[in-house]
Amino acid sequence: MSPAPERRRVLDLRLWPLAAAVWATGLVAPHLRWPALALVGGAALAAAVLLARARVATATVVLVVLAGVAVGSGTAAVRGAARDASPLRAAAQAGGTADVVLTVRSDPQVLAGGGRPRVLLEADVTALDHGGVGHRLDDAVLVFAPAGGWSGLLPGQQLRVRADLAPPGPGDDVVAVLSVRGPPEAVGAPGAVQRVAGDLRHSLGAASERVLDDRAGGLLPGLVVGDTSRMDPVLEEEFRRAGLAHLTAVSGANVAIVVAGVLRPLRRRAVDRRVQALVGVLALVGFVVLARPSASVLRAAAMGTVTLLALASGRSRAALPALGAAVTVLLLVEPGLARDPGFTLSVVATAAIVLLAPPWSRRLRGHGWPAWPADAVAVSAAAGLATAPVIAGLTGTVSLVSLPANLLAAPAVPAATVLGLLAAPAGLVLPRAGDALVGLAGWPVRWIVLVAERAAAVPDAVAGWPPGTVGALLLALLLLVAGCLLWRIPRARPLALAALVGLVVVGWPLRQGLDGWPPAGALLVACDVGQGDGLVLPLGAGQGVLVDAGPDPAPIDRCLDRLGIDALPLVLLSHLDADHVGGLPGALGGRTVGVVATGTLSPADDRAPGVDALVRRTGGTREVLVPGDRRGVGGVAVDVLAPEPRRATAAADPNGLSLVARVTVGGLRVLLTGDIGADEEAALLRDGADLRADVLKVPHHGSGDADPGFLAATGARTAIVSVGAGNGYGHPAPRLLDWLADAGARVHRTDRDGDVAVVGAAGGWGVAARGTDAGGQAAPPGPVLPDTLPDPLPDALPAARAVAVDRRWRVAPCGGACCRRRAHVPPAGGGGRGGAAALPGRRGRAPGGARPPPRRRGARAGRDGAAGGRAGRRAGAVAVRRSPARRRHRGAGGGVGARRRAHRLREGPRSRPDAGGRARRRQAERGAGQGVQSRRGRRRRVPQGLLRR
Repeated sequence: MSPAPERRRVLDLRLWPLAAAVWATGLVAPHLRWPALALVGGAALAAAVLLARARVATATVVLVVLAGVAVGSGTAAVRGAARDASPLRAAAQAGGTADVVLTVRSDPQVLAGGGRPRVLLEADVTALDHGGVGHRLDDAVLVFAPAGGWSGLLPGQQLRVRADLAPPGPGDDVVAVLSVRGPPEAVGAPGAVQRVAGDLRHSLGAASERVLDDRAGGLLPGLVVGDTSRMDPVLEEEFRRAGLAHLTAVSGANVAIVVAGVLRPLRRRAVDRRVQALVGVLALVGFVVLARPSASVLRAAAMGTVTLLALASGRSRAALPALGAAVTVLLLVEPGLARDPGFTLSVVATAAIVLLAPPWSRRLRGHGWPAWPADAVAVSAAAGLATAPVIAGLTGTVSLVSLPANLLAAPAVPAATVLGLLAAPAGLVLPRAGDALVGLAGWPVRWIVLVAERAAAVPDAVAGWPPGTVGALLLALLLLVAGCLLWRIPRARPLALAALVGLVVVGWPLRQGLDGWPPAGALLVACDVGQGDGLVLPLGAGQGVLVDAGPDPAPIDRCLDRLGIDALPLVLLSHLDADHVGGLPGALGGRTVGVVATGTLSPADDRAPGVDALVRRTGGTREVLVPGDRRGVGGVAVDVLAPEPRRATAAADPNGLSLVARVTVGGLRVLLTGDIGADEEAALLRDGADLRADVLKVPHHGSGDADPGFLAATGARTAIVSVGAGNGYGHPAPRLLDWLADAGARVHRTDRDGDVAVVGAAGGWGVAARGTDAGGQAAPPGPVLPDTLPDPLPDALPAARAVAVDRRWRVAPCGGACCRRRAHVPPAGGGGRGGAAALPGRRGRAPGGARPPPRRRGARAGRDGAAGGRAGRRAGAVAVRRSPARRRHRGAGGGVGARRRAHRLREGPRSRPDAGGRARRRQAERGAGQGVQSRRGRRRRVPQGLLRR
């Protein structure tokens, strides 16, 4: 009797060509008009009909791909035609205002931008009244509205508003963009389900604010239901740098915790798996209601159904095709998910957990690891490595502390989530019980906050990487190659481990010692905060004067940390636009604050109360400075030049009321100009203000609205433009750069140079640039000076360039009489050498003795069961004529597991079933053609039939 044929372990990827085709179509569809999409769909359908008659081995796969393209293009063409034919689209293209009735689909999100606080939300327009003609619609729109009257809306609520209409941007799936200026008029209340969900979310948020501190209280709702509206913005940045940002988004982790918590009692009582799956679905639906059925929540729920489907079917192999089916259905229902980064990360992470985590966990357990640590490490490593290329392509960064941070935070996340879920309903019935549960949840939440803070504070926690598709593919290729080498060449593993330990123990401390930033003797540092202003005048002993704080809390907080600033005795705010004060929470939080000063504000500016409240919370006081006032702090003298109080009318432009001051530090004069324009600059000239300065902070990020006479009157030899890379305003304007060149000023820009420091003293000073890389992180600059203007002193430039080659920063001469044919920048610490750590030298060959004999491999185990066998039965043990003596045979898992499964190879004339009538799991078996390895040939096999003769 011949042995049963072998059943191989294969990946069930039958649905993934279809999912890939639909996904690719969703990426391309927004860039094509619906007639072109219809043509693509028709061509794909025709090609599928022609290919169906051909008998080719790959015909099935190609047919599936063509079917996906046809379905995806067809649905996209239908949607596009409906959008183009909508009366709302025609009204938006014509512009103007209209009365609309809309239904809210998402929670309003507060926007960080200039002007008054505004919110963004998704909605469906159900009625349109434009030009006296009414229409009944069902069109998706984006709504921009003031925060007042809109921030507390619930999904499902119907509103009537009068809005300005505008067409959507390229690639948007909405029909129009609505801009509303006033509060809405309620037409219908949200459904009962949404009201209950809103009450539960409010109960959890209110209890968190009452019981916990600001950081932990804002984080708990984010962990439980993804509500980050109360979360500290600095903590959000720390979570991003530590690789923990996924914890505050409703993802598969939240779904897994909820489903596992519900199913655990049922599994302990051995309840039927189909009942468990049904209970899990009910729990999943309840969680979706609580977390709001937005796109991200529905995506996480769809991924959660993969596990429940595998549980109900009893076949773990169903997880991969179920994931492909879920991806296909979601992309067809919501094509916008094809371009959603969260959807991509969710799919990649889920696929990695399904494919890689189980074998990695088994291998760790085979090496003696306990089950829980093995599973935690395997899941975190699989998801982290798989999503790293996607994150690198999206952000241009790679978190080097993500894996250890996730492992440290993982034990606290389930406890915090479960306690938070219990506290939400308990707070509605018994507020004290809800507060008690929130207090218990505070302990694991504080641990997560501590992990995020410490991980984000590690120097070089985030490394720069080329962004975009090329960067993502490059990192994926490197990880794949490194994984294959370590897997196929076991001898490389100790070397890789030694190299890693050497980099951590030697290379990392050496790099920190040679980092050389901030440079010694820095008088002024213009922080790279993006499209905004953020300047620091270090005073020594951990103190400094801050001038504006940029648009976001994280960049200015990192810049102050790099400079070692722990106390701000004086803060100057030029005006209250968000690109100057949006980062104020990050600058003031955790630091000692003295006086926060502004110029005279317009009486119509309603942003002052919010700033005052923030200043009071941080222990500071706010003052108003007028022309002629003088302030002195630690060797820094501030002379106020503008604005005049009489100009602060209700109709005045906030930019025109910017605080203008001349700062003297180390004998150097720095002119701070805020965002004033040409009219204000000309007024200062007419008033005879003393504008002479050595360094000019260019007004309004390099806007072309400037007065050339004002620029020339300053006499500045160095001009610093605080501007964001790739901004949509065209800053700095080319004509402004020409005017600065004519005035003899050298320009330094934060979008190209990163942080810019003025170093030295009045007798000799220069400019040092920290540099940026593709990801926006600090990087050693190249030896070339990227100056956009001619050198004011050409004969001094060669010496400056020579210094730039040997230093970490680009150094430019200040120009004028202060430069003595060289750049006066003190050398960095560490023997005057800056830059990154030196590369390690070549490794010598380790002395070795005799080469060990090659390891012999035993027969590989096949898949459980045999083809054609009776259902529910598996083949017995393999019959071996002689039991191999003193030789290692590998089982299904190889390595140590082989020795543990050696008893399954037994002697006997034939196979017979195991005791109890059930075959052992992972039984070692061979197919007819597999054979057994011979003693002499490592690769050759002896046919198994010869062993039976």
